[in-house]
Amino acid sequence: MDKSKDLSSLSYIYSYSLCENVKIKIVSLQGNQLKPQLESVLKDPLLKFSGLYQSQCADLMVQCQVYNDGRPLCLPVSSSYKAFTTRWNWNEWITLPVMFSDLPRNAKLAINIYDCVGANSLKAVGGTTISLFGKYGVFRKGMVDLQVWPYQEADPGPKNSTPGKSSNPEEQMYTLGKLTKKYRNGQIKNVDWMDRLTFREIEGINEKEKKNSDFMYLMIEFPETGMDVVYYEEEGYDLLPSRMCADIVTIPDSEIGLDNLVENKHHKLARSLRSGVSDKDAKPNALVRDTLNAIVNYPPNKPMTTEEQDLIWKFRFYLSNQKKASVKFLECVNWKVPGEARQALDLLGQWAPMDVEDALRLLSPSFQHPSVRRYAVARLQQASDEDLLLYLLQLVQALKYENFDDISAKHKCFNEFILSKDISNAVLVDGAPASESTTTTSMPAGSLTNPDWVSYLGFLDGGSEIDLTMFLILRACHNFNLANYLHWYLTVECEDHESAMKQDSPTKNMYQMVISTFMLALQYGDAEAQKMYAFLKGQKVFIEKLVQLVKSVARENANRKKKIEHLQSLLKDPDTFKFNFAHFDPLPLPLDPNIRIKGVVPEKATLFKSALMPSKLTFVTSEYKEYVTIFKHGDDLRQDQLVLQIITLMDKLLRKESLDLKLTPYRVLAVSIKHGFVQFVESVPVAEVLATEGTILNFFRKHHSREGADLGVAADVMDTYVKSCAGYCVITYLLGVGDRHFDNLLLTTSGKLFHIDFGYILGRDPKPLPPPMKLSKEMVDGMGGIGSAHYQTFRKLCYTAFLHLRRHSNLILNLFNLMSDANVPDIALEPDKAVIKVQEKFRLDMGDEEAVRHLQSLLDTSVSAVFPAMVEQLHKFAQYWRK
Repeated sequence: MDKSKDLSSLSYIYSYSLCENVKIKIVSLQGNQLKPQLESVLKDPLLKFSGLYQSQCADLMVQCQVYNDGRPLCLPVSSSYKAFTTRWNWNEWITLPVMFSDLPRNAKLAINIYDCVGANSLKAVGGTTISLFGKYGVFRKGMVDLQVWPYQEADPGPKNSTPGKSSNPEEQMYTLGKLTKKYRNGQIKNVDWMDRLTFREIEGINEKEKKNSDFMYLMIEFPETGMDVVYYEEEGYDLLPSRMCADIVTIPDSEIGLDNLVENKHHKLARSLRSGVSDKDAKPNALVRDTLNAIVNYPPNKPMTTEEQDLIWKFRFYLSNQKKASVKFLECVNWKVPGEARQALDLLGQWAPMDVEDALRLLSPSFQHPSVRRYAVARLQQASDEDLLLYLLQLVQALKYENFDDISAKHKCFNEFILSKDISNAVLVDGAPASESTTTTSMPAGSLTNPDWVSYLGFLDGGSEIDLTMFLILRACHNFNLANYLHWYLTVECEDHESAMKQDSPTKNMYQMVISTFMLALQYGDAEAQKMYAFLKGQKVFIEKLVQLVKSVARENANRKKKIEHLQSLLKDPDTFKFNFAHFDPLPLPLDPNIRIKGVVPEKATLFKSALMPSKLTFVTSEYKEYVTIFKHGDDLRQDQLVLQIITLMDKLLRKESLDLKLTPYRVLAVSIKHGFVQFVESVPVAEVLATEGTILNFFRKHHSREGADLGVAADVMDTYVKSCAGYCVITYLLGVGDRHFDNLLLTTSGKLFHIDFGYILGRDPKPLPPPMKLSKEMVDGMGGIGSAHYQTFRKLCYTAFLHLRRHSNLILNLFNLMSDANVPDIALEPDKAVIKVQEKFRLDMGDEEAVRHLQSLLDTSVSAVFPAMVEQLHKFAQYWRK
């Protein structure tokens, strides 16, 4: 061998002279997916919404950080977000914020793989570590397979409990890895035909060992620099004197965390009683008046600066005739200072009464003062029962922020009040009647007269201040629609906190006290109240029997056809679970209490083809009409229930503006965290329309053809289609509804288009690069194409609806704010960001003209988007093969 030639081929560089950032390529992750253990899911229920639990190939994130002797040398760097399908494949170079010249000899790379399990919460799927320099001080290069230690974060310390490279010589991967490294270093002769066969065999052996291993394997790649990077310190041979003291000395500040005395003094002077005399006559100039108007129009969750709060306080008397300003005034009050709180409450009594939609803000956790919350309840009394139904879901959530001790005391006093009336059957066990099976509608002996319990509840001539609990109970006692939904909302909350393994949680106990007090008020009220009580008990029995029936069908080990036959036979049998489903006493349907049902038509009962096989039930009403519902078991409907409530609200808001967009806000009611009802609307999925008819226009021509009419379709049908498309495009955009495809867009023969299945909201979407609005070419073609007059009308309706809903944004944001602690999946993931996500869609930072231009660009982007069309085709193929 020519030694001179061999030496000349060596190429290296000292690490201290390489002033470039270190780069690492995250390639892929292989191995068996690690599902969360059952014990961990029970301890933390939010894990069931994590990627590992829900999807076949979860959306994981890789985080890298360089350490030296267990201490970090730089900040961690994470891989970008990617939505995976069948395998984890990043192929992404990550630049670490540290240069080669700064690396010590013992530098280690710690790699952690995380999965999102909730708001600002990550769970380690696994971790691994590897030294950056090899045994001989040469920086690593090329591909490396690292074993990932499950459910552990990387340990970069000296003991290193999570080594990425196996040191077991008995493993084939270890031995073959050593030989492969020698081959790449030129220590093994290169024979081309043999190398190809050998490496193919090595790859097969590695894949087999990875599959049989308890570890997952992360493949990373170190950069190929064309030369070896050898660790070497500049003037490393010189001995440097050790420093006896540091350049930067940390001196503890004992005043950190203490109040700022100057700010406190300023606050007390600005809010003192003496300033009230001069503030009464204070009038803002033009500039200050514009600033005040801007502050008053801030979104509900936008915090005010100290200067803005002082400005509101200074001109509080000037603002007292503006009802919209009252909430901002209350937000700038320091309720811990008695004198300031007294001034605020005195002025609140003289302030122009706020609207009901603004009063909802005062029931949020931001306001704890009882007088403020009772003022909000007083404003709610002005709302009609119809409007109250629109907010009832959020008002039940707002009970979490009430004073639990007050609720407990009222519950106890009400029980004692009933006992004092000498009611023979009011023997109480743990704060509830010993027997709640009484369903008689006649007045029991010793029952309370209507004035008795109304007076007790605090409504003396309607003038006394009451809290939210008693307000809801009294209003529900006078309206069965309210009573029906209040009962089921409270029931679900009790069950939710019980299922979350919080058996003794204050919230669960509070909800149990509220529902117990409510049922007592009905049970021992007048004849009408007792009738409501009997209906609610009857509904409970009916649903319990229905759940037993559905479970029995689900346990049947047979195909769908056999299960449908079994379902129908059980419905026909009058002794099924000791309940006659075909004929029973008329009962208000929980989904819609205005409908009285008295039986199920067994022959029309069927099961849908989806995984959970929900039941389609046709009820016979007391007026001998049919009402069709879907009963879902094993599905939490609370997110769908919330979305449909907001759609119903938006529909009513738009109708008040004389804009009827032909929406279809079908009813959804969760009667448990595991089951509930959905109203069935006769319709056809758009995917089926396109498959059978080719286009939406052909579908309309088939059912409502008109000769001489524009596009050959009846004008009223086309008008309905255009309006419903506009309404749902804007609403689904505002709510951030995801996972939109032609199977969850339905179309009626009358022209109404509407959305179903709201499993993804607030911007979440399982599909990559979703369009900002669900508006496809096929939908536009149904209007006659982009150049048609109908499409231009559609765009104008979108702008009008968007501007109208922007004017009511405070109401919608207040409702979402009250839902921040609700166990709704997409809100529970990031509860502190739910309101912000909706607020961002309204673009309240823009004027009306800017907002319209913004919406124009969204429509143009959505209708011309190519990638969503490709995803739609992939979804179509997936559905085909699934069938």
